[in-house]
Amino acid sequence: MFENLKKKLNQFKESVSSKESELDEHELRAESSVVREEAATEGAEAQQRETSKLASSLETQEKSGTQQSQPESAVIPERASSGAGKTSAGAFFQREISDKDLEEPLWELEQALLESDVAVSVAEEIVETVKADLVGTRRKWRQDVGGIVDQALRDSILKVLDVNGFDFDNFVKQAAKPITVVFTGINGTGKTTTIAKVAHRLKSEGYSVVLAAGDTYRAGALEQIQLHAENLGLKLIKHHQGADPAAVIYDAVQYAQARHKDVVLADTAGRIHTNINLMNQLRKIERVIDADLVIFVDEALAGNDAVQRALEFDAAMPIDGSILTKVDADSKGGTAISIAHATRKPILFMGLGQRYEDIVKFEPQWLVNRLFDEGET
Repeated sequence: MFENLKKKLNQFKESVSSKESELDEHELRAESSVVREEAATEGAEAQQRETSKLASSLETQEKSGTQQSQPESAVIPERASSGAGKTSAGAFFQREISDKDLEEPLWELEQALLESDVAVSVAEEIVETVKADLVGTRRKWRQDVGGIVDQALRDSILKVLDVNGFDFDNFVKQAAKPITVVFTGINGTGKTTTIAKVAHRLKSEGYSVVLAAGDTYRAGALEQIQLHAENLGLKLIKHHQGADPAAVIYDAVQYAQARHKDVVLADTAGRIHTNINLMNQLRKIERVIDADLVIFVDEALAGNDAVQRALEFDAAMPIDGSILTKVDADSKGGTAISIAHATRKPILFMGLGQRYEDIVKFEPQWLVNRLFDEGET
């Protein structure tokens, strides 16, 4: 899971660490050269002072006619360990990570993010956040900057994932019943199966659930959701194929109200987001039903297409959150990062398999841990 993005993030850490190590060695050699030059200069100056002192002493002796032995200090100038002192101080020399240091690694990071299906605007924000965190950071020579870079990457990804903090479980627990949840998204992304997974999760937590077969256009859609309802032991409200989806969902809500059910989960047609008529049908459902939650479902493998579709569905019927399917097969990881940031709506769940149990509540830290090889994948 997310192998490609993991690799790219690790390459960025290694690139910055390597760059900083090269700069350390260069500056260490430069500092040593300066120390040697200063030592030589100070030695020559000391020798010159001693020679002048000796010459002055001899001149004085000649004038006084007195012969004295030459002092040892005049032959060997005093030069203690000034060079050693410089080198010792240099070992603890600190330097700042500069904008220039990061120019090439940051460009490579942005390209890596784009290759991992991270949307352009999101990649740019991550890069700018990492840059702001790293530039000006002071460190000792030869200090490994891997940990510093790692933390900057983590913080930047958590930042783009941090939207409104909506919690699905708390909402279901506290909201007036019945709660109506409408699921939108195109065919083939696992929308109907995801509805069944959410229904199974709610039922296992003690809630009573009603399903609404609002996808009345696709051949086989009624049979598919009927099978899920039978497997889960749930009531399904359906009309004939081609019926008005808004009417089906309305009847399901009325049924739930009359029988004191907790939650209505409504399927909708797998609308092609470029089809104006079908998008208008979503707007009609919104007017008739006034859903408590609208959840957009798409597959993690869709990359930037999923982000674009989410934005267009949101324009037709404002969504409250997203669910990503087939995350277990996603080697890139960019969709999860991008879709929350682009829509400014949270990812609620992630589908990790075909069983009803294969759905996990999404937590930003969960994703970050897996991008940095922490926790089970």
